Amino acid sequence: MRRATVALSVFTDRATALLAVVGGVALLALVVLIFAGVVLRYAFGQPILGSNEIIQLAAVALVMSALPYCTHLNGHVSVDVFDRVLGRFGRRAGDVIARLLSGYALGVLCHRAYYKALDAAEFGDTTNMLGLPLWPFYGILALGCGFCVLVFALQILKVLVLGEEQ
Repeated sequence: MRRATVALSVFTDRATALLAVVGGVALLALVVLIFAGVVLRYAFGQPILGSNEIIQLAAVALVMSALPYCTHLNGHVSVDVFDRVLGRFGRRAGDVIARLLSGYALGVLCHRAYYKALDAAEFGDTTNMLGLPLWPFYGILALGCGFCVLVFALQILKVLVLGEEQ
């Protein structure tokens, strides 16, 4: 069980890092687009057609591809108000319960996003102004949530099997 947990950890390290690169590319694209949009609008009076649609979709890609990496690094905000009172067992139980609840919520979101991506692909759903297909962004949403659930499951395994504190 220990060996499988370590192998899964190596896989999630690489997969979340790859998704973080996608998020970084999306962030750079957002910066360039917003900068160009501001300059073109206010300096030349020529706004970029559909920039709001592109920004919204790129923001989805940015957040959902960076979320598993942040989760993997335990980069989310946590509050440790009751740590002394709960003791070691209570902290571990709290870690497991928090990850179970978060994993469940993201699992439901992943499930719905997956089916929404299939529907959007089947029916050809696009954005209003530019006609950009929506299914890839639902897919990124599902992928990001799915990897987050995987990371939460791995963290639960580490707490229960390896005794690591998160």
